[in-house]
Amino acid sequence: MALFRFPRKNEGGATGSTDMAAFLQGFSIEVMPRTAEKIDDFRALLPAGTRVYIAHIDGTPIDDMVATAARLRAEGFEPMPHFPARIIADRPMLADWIARYRGEADVRQALLLAGGIDRAQGAFHSSMQLLESGAFDGFERLHVAGHPEGNRDIDPDGSDRLVMEALRWKQAFAQRTDAQMALATQFCFEPRPVIDWANRLQAEGIALPIHIGVAGPAKLQTLIKFAISCGVGPSLKVLQKRAMDVSKLLLPFEPDSFVGALAAHKAGNPGFGIEAVHFFPLGGIRPTTDWTQRNGQRPMRAAA
Repeated sequence: MALFRFPRKNEGGATGSTDMAAFLQGFSIEVMPRTAEKIDDFRALLPAGTRVYIAHIDGTPIDDMVATAARLRAEGFEPMPHFPARIIADRPMLADWIARYRGEADVRQALLLAGGIDRAQGAFHSSMQLLESGAFDGFERLHVAGHPEGNRDIDPDGSDRLVMEALRWKQAFAQRTDAQMALATQFCFEPRPVIDWANRLQAEGIALPIHIGVAGPAKLQTLIKFAISCGVGPSLKVLQKRAMDVSKLLLPFEPDSFVGALAAHKAGNPGFGIEAVHFFPLGGIRPTTDWTQRNGQRPMRAAA
């Protein structure tokens, strides 16, 4: 059985181990085929049934994606591959991907997003087009992207007008599909903008549950590099402030403060829109799963 430590008091507010553990239940984690290859057996790291997103970076062969999904399914996890619209050439390619995922890995869940490239390589350029295609009919769960700090790829002027229009469209789609839907967000580092964004969505009538992105433990330099490349906005100042403290510069950055603040807020506001935590293991899969175990993850099961 894993040994758990109580979360410490932090800048975002104090939270007890019960709040943190409750907030972390049902968390998900993201891998790529090449990072998954470094793990001998995920059953030694994750609770049974954990949802594992499989990031599809442009250039990754579909064979590698499907093989990773099949392996995760065989080990008792719920694979959720990415479907980046802009790297999908046409409907036959999309149909082939889905057929392979479902036939070889029993994939029932998917994350639909525009993708990390500027221009579409084929027929699709947005997650909304993928949803409208009908190709995902029969999936049990579909996630789409959420942007707590805005998205300048969609709204170059810094407003969130087009982002909000897209969310309203996705909310309407969620009401006419049998699939469970949720928003999976980019990683953030500051709780207040996330809380304000989640509250605003509720006020706007957007009831899609939020799976909040959290960066797992990593070197500060690594997080700053990823934050800049991924367009993380206002909360980048949290990392920049820490970088100015020489005594902390070489220490791993851990998400205690951010997750602790959100856990405390959720405990005090049960209707708060964040439903689950989604980890980006930027410093490695093992450091992230070690952190979840220290902070209240269910005990691991022994590998078969």
